[in-house]
Parts: sequence; C-alpha cells; structure tokens
Amino acid sequence: MAVTVETLEKLERKITLTLPVNVIQSEVDSRLKRLARTVKMDGFRPGKVPVNVVAQRYGYSVHYEVMNDKVGEAFAQAANEAKLRVAGQPRITEKEGAPEGQLAFDAIFEVYPEVVIGDLATAEVEKLSADVGDAAIDKTLEILRKQRRTFGQRAQADAAQDGDRVTVDFEGKIDGEPFQGGKAEDFQFLVGEGQMLKEFEDAVRGMKAGESKTFPLAFPADYHGKDVAGKTADFLVTVKKIEAAKLPEVNEELAKSLGIAEGTVEALRADIKKNLEREVKFRLQARNKQAVMDALVAKAELDLPKSIVAAEMDRMVEGARADLKQRGVKDADKAPIPEDLFRPQAERRVRLGLVVAELVRANGLEAKPEQLRAHVEELAASYEKPEDVIRWYYGDNRRLAEVEAVVIENNVTEFVLAKAQVKAKEVGFDELMAQQ
Repeated sequence: MAVTVETLEKLERKITLTLPVNVIQSEVDSRLKRLARTVKMDGFRPGKVPVNVVAQRYGYSVHYEVMNDKVGEAFAQAANEAKLRVAGQPRITEKEGAPEGQLAFDAIFEVYPEVVIGDLATAEVEKLSADVGDAAIDKTLEILRKQRRTFGQRAQADAAQDGDRVTVDFEGKIDGEPFQGGKAEDFQFLVGEGQMLKEFEDAVRGMKAGESKTFPLAFPADYHGKDVAGKTADFLVTVKKIEAAKLPEVNEELAKSLGIAEGTVEALRADIKKNLEREVKFRLQARNKQAVMDALVAKAELDLPKSIVAAEMDRMVEGARADLKQRGVKDADKAPIPEDLFRPQAERRVRLGLVVAELVRANGLEAKPEQLRAHVEELAASYEKPEDVIRWYYGDNRRLAEVEAVVIENNVTEFVLAKAQVKAKEVGFDELMAQQ
C-alpha cells in the first residue's frame, strides 16, 4: 500500500495511519481471554474467571495497550515502506472523520537530515606532537621518590622550609570571635606544597619549633567554607615540631620497590618512559581529535532534528542533577535547571554525532575487531594484571561499546588528517600534561 508523506517543515513529516476497528477489537478479545486463564480474582478459582468479569476490570487498560501496539506497528510499517529514517518518537493523535469501521491517526515526526560534508582537503587542522625526554623522566622519578619519602625531626634551631613536615597548633578569629574549623591541635602539613592557603604557609615558613606567631589571613571569595569566604581572620599559630624529608636514593632498591623485575635504574627509567609515552599518546589523540571534530563541524551542512536535541538536553539535565546529588545537594531532583543552559552543547553533540556517523558510513570507518583488541590491550597495559582488565572489557557489551566509539573516533581522526591541510605543532611535555 502506498504511503503518503506530507512535509510540514524542514525535517518534520506527517503520515496518516488507518486501522480497522475489528482488528483492534479482535486483539483486545484475544488478550482478555489469555488474561482470564492466569488472573487471580476473589471468588473465582485460578483460570475460571469469566471473560466478561475480566473485561470489566481490565478492559480499558488492555484496549489502551492494544491501541499503542497496533498504532506503533502501523507507523513502523509505513515509515519502512516510505524508506524514512525516523528521528525520535512520533507524536500521534487520533483523527476525526475516519471512514466507518476505521480509526485514523496523524503521526507527526522528524526524519534524520541529509548531511553534506564539504571538501576536507580545504580544512585546516593543527596537529600536536610531543616527546618524552630525560627531563620528563627525571620529574616523574622525583614524584615517585616524594611518594616514598620518610621524615626525621630537625634540630631545635632549624627553621621550617619548603618540603618540611610541620606539626602546629592554630586558632583563627574573625572580629575577635572563633569560627567553625578555625582551630586545630597537632595539625600536620607539608610546607610549600599547597596544602594550606598561601598566607598560612608564608607565616609558618622560617619559624622554629616552639615559636608562635599571629598573622592575618584573607580567605578567598570563592573559598569552600561559605561562612568565612571573603573575610579576613587573625590566626595564632604555634610550631611544635619540624621534620625534614628524606627521599630514597635512586638505586636498585628503589627500582625493585616499584615493581621493576630487572631491579636496575636503567629498567626503571625505561618503564617510566614507556608509561609516560602511553599517557602522552592518549593526550595527543584527545587534543588532535578535538581539532579534527572542530574542522568537521565547520565543513558540514545539515539541519538538526529538534527531537534529538531535546533528548540530548534531557540527558544533560539528568546528568547535572546526578552530579548535584553526588555532591550532597539537598533536593537535587527538584533543583531548577533551565534546559536552555545546555542547548548550545547539546546542539553541538547532535551535529557532531550525525556528521561522524555519515563520514563513517560513507567511508567504511567502522571499528574492526583487531582494532578493538589492540585498543583494549593498550588500555590494559598499565595495570598489574592486563589479562584481567582485558576480560573485564570483553565481559560487558556496554564497556566494549565505549571502546568501539573511541576506536571509531580515532579512525575518523586519522581519515580527516590524511585529507586536510595539517599544520604540525610541537608542544612541551609539561604544557601537554598541564592541560585538562
């Protein structure tokens, strides 16, 4: 049967569906009979409830279910016959004036747009690269040493300096009044490592054990403690103990403690370099992928399905509520979150998703099994038991689907970089690692 599709605007379409009343009623009767064989009702033995009694109680809900099912089937069949790619859910309303013995419905819906991608050879993409040199290995080695440092008490005459662990008593007051969280005894922190506000560290630096000092401290306006944010407190601090840090030597003992089987410094540095190169690779991929996606969006022309954008905004709002709930915000489920805050981001996500899908379809950029395996193995390589991590990924289709999405994006990135005008740029290791 020919299906008439009416174009309302851009991506919006309308189809009129008709269903014979007798088909609806026949299905309702059939379901009620099946229900009568299993339903339990007072005064009747199981399986012996008369159909007319079942119809009185469940007739409306069964009729509603049948209507939904039959209209859904009719819409799916009509969309398939018209070769339409439906985006989102249709809005279906009953239509008056249907022929006798028929029910008519209008289904209004959106279709996926035609995606036109311009000439990628004219796209300009900045591709970053970075090397892992000795300085990066030395810096990482220093971090590993700090993680395993020990502390020994300094002499009484020694002053606190950066890297020392100090034990202090302190009490702060605002306008002469104590405040919550402003007092502590035997409190330890490392000087110069940002564990305390700068003014506090500056005051303690240079003090000796047994000394006391009063100093002003201005809390930042965005300080997490709302009661003191933006206010200035007077603190009295007493240094009770100063301990100097002792870092382990870079030797075979350190290498073995870090799980290096060969137990040599050379093997330790090689292992650090391998791990850093893996991290650098992932960060470069993320940055270059972002540049490629920006170029793709700029080269694509398409209309956005409103229903898909709305669904994406709904997901983002729910994500925001979940985040608020995790942070302990009271009544996070009821918090007013305007959807339009997320519209630009939602539109970009939908646009990018449609463009990438079209590029993958048109150029066969789907993830191949061997690519999935290679990526999972690379992710697992940094763990103590890689084989367990590999089984973990392959044991859940959702986790594997996430990997597949990343591999597809990598395929798209390489495809675009091979065609675009690429401007190579080298970035320093520290700069790359500092960027989120």
